[in-house]
Amino acid sequence: MTDITSTTDAAKFIAIDGPAGSGKSSVSKEIARRQGYGYLDTGAAYRALAWYVLERGADTADEQAVLAAASDFPLQQGLDADDRRVAVGDVDVTDAIRDPRVSAAVSGVARVPAVRVQVNEVFRRLVAEAPYPAVVVEGRDITTVVAPDAPVRILLTAAPEVRAARRAAELGGENAAAVAEALHKRDRSDSAVVDFLTAAPGVDVVDSTDLDYQQTVDAVLAVIGERLGERNG
Repeated sequence: MTDITSTTDAAKFIAIDGPAGSGKSSVSKEIARRQGYGYLDTGAAYRALAWYVLERGADTADEQAVLAAASDFPLQQGLDADDRRVAVGDVDVTDAIRDPRVSAAVSGVARVPAVRVQVNEVFRRLVAEAPYPAVVVEGRDITTVVAPDAPVRILLTAAPEVRAARRAAELGGENAAAVAEALHKRDRSDSAVVDFLTAAPGVDVVDSTDLDYQQTVDAVLAVIGERLGERNG
């Protein structure tokens, strides 16, 4: 296993955690564009693994089937913020992983601790091999498990009702109550595996409840500038 405390591995991480609807995906992509960094959507990798399990004719509720798939998971994932192709072997699954059947199955993959260990190794490899000075990596446990020694670790959060409203808007004005319930259900499911609602020691919190998109981007950039300045100073 890769040593997660290795300075070489951790130094390229800009680690951003947070719950759904906090803005971490859109903000992370914009940070990558502005800074010339790579961008890694860890959620897409779990979706790709869920797709892989389903394509093998298995059920993501079957932990052994998930573990078997994870041990032979030929993931390829682009790190360009504007060209984030995802492939499993020779199959481009960029669109397929957003299918409702995959969305419904992905929690069965992400909840298995041994699977997360294997997938985290993939994330570390992608970042280590990336042709970028740094990679903005966003997810649930990037600041605490994947890269706990990253020079920049941020928890991007917002009040639950604000996150639900944002997600409903993203989905084209779907029923807000239904979206809120789905979001809260996902929070409960994911928090059984990892605490992504509480900042670990040393992690900077950016609360976007009262911030618009641009203000949130600026707030995150300010933290990055401060932390990298401390490290380089």
